Amino acid sequence: MIKSLLAFLMFTTILFAKSGEYLSKEFRLNPASKAQKQWERIFKKKRKMKKYGIDKLSRDEQKKLLNYLKTHSADSDSPTVPGL
Repeated sequence: MIKSLLAFLMFTTILFAKSGEYLSKEFRLNPASKAQKQWERIFKKKRKMKKYGIDKLSRDEQKKLLNYLKTHSADSDSPTVPGL
């Protein structure tokens, strides 16, 4: 019984975990608006993170968001295109 409860809790945690793309939309951050280094600088400074509101996210969510923003930044191989 306990094993099945733990398995259920793990499954729901994974199921409802927010992706980097979802977080980007939630905070209205356009990955292509900055280069990868610029996104890294934002995540290194608490003042800048607070400006965007991402200081309230967990470390895991911050990592997911940064990874998404860098992957789709202006200087990446697959930048986001508005409207698509």
